[in-house]
Amino acid sequence: MKKWLLVLGMITCILGVSACGSEEQGGVSWTDMSEDEAIYYGEQTFQNLRMICSGAYETEKAQMAKADAVSAAAFSSWDSAQADMGDYVDIVERSAEINEDGFVVNLKVDGSDHDANVEIVFDDEIMLTSLSVNIIYSFGELMTKAALNTLLGMGTVFVVLILISVIISCFNFIPKIQAAFTKKPKQETAKPVVPAAAAPVQAAVAEEESDDLELVAVIAAAIAASEGAASADGFVVRSIRKRR
Repeated sequence: MKKWLLVLGMITCILGVSACGSEEQGGVSWTDMSEDEAIYYGEQTFQNLRMICSGAYETEKAQMAKADAVSAAAFSSWDSAQADMGDYVDIVERSAEINEDGFVVNLKVDGSDHDANVEIVFDDEIMLTSLSVNIIYSFGELMTKAALNTLLGMGTVFVVLILISVIISCFNFIPKIQAAFTKKPKQETAKPVVPAAAAPVQAAVAEEESDDLELVAVIAAAIAASEGAASADGFVVRSIRKRR
């Protein structure tokens, strides 16, 4: 039964296009279409769309979506709106606007959860150019969504700022971590036993040599005086021994 209704609706649309074409050939422009005729044409298009999206014509829907981008966008708009709209109840308001470029049909659809405005646009050749479904939310729902969006945006900003502050505070630990990884074990250095001991020895040797020279000079002077010599240049002291 549904398939026969779909076929009947399509035939109605085709006949409407043919009638408009014949009126143009007779000298009557399609802009002479009445508002009721435009509303009827748009309503039939909407009902056909809703029937195809009902789930019983998935094959036909997929084929039409592949063949026509306008139909694919219309199917997508209606399918996404049904999640908030709920089940279709009836069309409660109808209006049409005819201009030089085509005509626009507006339908207010009653749903079990929310109402929706359906806008159907036709061009000057009475071809469907777009079909969009807009859910009608209450003022309270709109304010709730705005508050949630604001809270989400501000929360995201604060989370990012906290994350940045944590990362900046971690910069204080980077030098310590780097020093811990690059620290080399201390190497034990040998005590400078020899150089430390060498300095006193050398000082003692120098002091001892200076003492011996003075002693040699004194002894040479004493020997020269005992021998009656004028100077001690001719005396050579070979060694000095301390007698106990």
